Amino acid sequence: MRDAVERHGYIPFGGVHDVRPALKQSGTPAGLDAEELSEVGETLKATAAICRWLELLDEEFPLVQKAGERVADYSPVALQIERAVDERGRVRDDASQRLLGLRRSIESQRSEIGQIYARMLRRPDITKILQFPNTTQRGERTVLPLKTEYRSQLKGIVHTSSDTGSTLFIEPSEVVQANNAIVKMIDEERKEVVRILAQLSFVVHQNEDGICDTIEALGILDLICGKVRYLKLRDCVCPTIVDDRKLVLYQARHPLLMDLFRNQGKPASDVIPIDVRLGDDFDILVITGPNTGGKTVTLKTLGLLIMMAQSGIPIPAGKGSTVPVFTQVHIDVGDEQSIEQSLSTFSSHLSNMLRMLNQANAQSLVLLDELGAGTDPDEGAAIGRAIIDELRRIGCYAVINTHLSALKAVAFSTDRVDNASVEFDAETLRPTYHLRIGEPGNSNALTIASRLGMPKRLVNAAKSYLSGRHRAFNKAIAATVDSRRQTERARLEANQALLNAEQQRIRYQNEAQKLEEERRIQDEWHAWLGTLRAGDTVYVRRFERSAKLVRLQLQKQTAVIAAGDVEMEVPLGELLQQERADRSNSS
Repeated sequence: MRDAVERHGYIPFGGVHDVRPALKQSGTPAGLDAEELSEVGETLKATAAICRWLELLDEEFPLVQKAGERVADYSPVALQIERAVDERGRVRDDASQRLLGLRRSIESQRSEIGQIYARMLRRPDITKILQFPNTTQRGERTVLPLKTEYRSQLKGIVHTSSDTGSTLFIEPSEVVQANNAIVKMIDEERKEVVRILAQLSFVVHQNEDGICDTIEALGILDLICGKVRYLKLRDCVCPTIVDDRKLVLYQARHPLLMDLFRNQGKPASDVIPIDVRLGDDFDILVITGPNTGGKTVTLKTLGLLIMMAQSGIPIPAGKGSTVPVFTQVHIDVGDEQSIEQSLSTFSSHLSNMLRMLNQANAQSLVLLDELGAGTDPDEGAAIGRAIIDELRRIGCYAVINTHLSALKAVAFSTDRVDNASVEFDAETLRPTYHLRIGEPGNSNALTIASRLGMPKRLVNAAKSYLSGRHRAFNKAIAATVDSRRQTERARLEANQALLNAEQQRIRYQNEAQKLEEERRIQDEWHAWLGTLRAGDTVYVRRFERSAKLVRLQLQKQTAVIAAGDVEMEVPLGELLQQERADRSNSS
């Protein structure tokens, strides 16, 4: 669809309404009113324009053609409605000869009544007995506002009085007969309008199934076009859906963060992207480090982009991203304390996790925020380790956030589990939001304390309270960071090289196909040229019109053509087969 839009523009959906409720109503005794018919007619007229757009497509867009197969052209029905009902939802005067005659007679009669009243309102003896010197309407009848005390001075029929009783609305004897005639004609006009609307409703009802199919097909095309608009507006990609369960997201950004930056006048590209993967050398990723905001954003970005991809929505990520199909996506994010259920933060998280473990299978993705938080760190780490073991047993993919240092060791001693961290700048005391796979995070608490002005003796005292095992573990981690960072960089560079090579291959393939198509067209043109005889009709590109062939001059690579009474010589390359010229002009 993206390529079709780039070549022919967006599908012209202007004027399309969801008229399915009206389609159902069309088969009832009440039928459709004029406004409903106007919407149906506008929709069918717009559908005709969409059909013309679909006709522009060729065999290069088989999927779009397939989606548009159910879109039918109901121009005759649209024209029938348009002739009877205008765009404001009013039945036209010329919807039928009888209606036109009735409305002209009504206007004529009203004009006559207006003249009678005009003469009456010019008489001083009449105006002095009125509350105000103008006519007013009571139902379909034009009346005068007579002062109650002058009732005997004006002959006619009193229809109503004011709330205070000081005014009587009277129809003078001079206009009673004319008003009666108008009321009768208005009733006949109403019946004629009902007849016309019933006739049109029946036409719509006869085509109800087909129009309904068309509307549903238009809904699908509109959805696809909406995705294309989103893709182009947000600079998104369509990730490759894979069967080998390898999840790879390059340069992934959270859509809401991108919108937030735009609303602040910043380019969306300023949102720091993340590269994340699962299913290659590990299935479970444990993101550790301080509570600085980056870990949870990573979790939400991954979860949202997976659901978008599985819904067929383009995602803000880099080319080469691949997404497997997950039958379930479980996520537990945030502090869900519940006073009503007497649940603490720990109890709430644990209840959610237990529910997830009961439902998850090997085709699931599990996203856990702050695993082991809200309780004693040692016990929380033990429970966290047990949950990681259970996730491994299930065989699902998982990304886990935690600030518990004890869970860093899991990745070093457990197959298919790896560490990651959100990079932290110790100078600015802020996260950079770069996700570092293979690098467990540090709390940076002592560094932050020192930067914030904690006395050096207190910092040293705090360091002395760290266990020797803790210091040795952090030292061992630091020794592996550089090599792991180089490994990850080499992996990204290798993947980028593969992606570039694949893009180059596709580019060369497209060029080869283009050259092959040009060669085929050239061969067909030469074959056609060999069949030409004097008097044949040809299309001359230079003049954008057809002409008669007089003779071919192959030795000069020219042809003599006749356009009317004028003969002229043109290069052979200017000649086209009429059918091919028609196709080129239509596209």
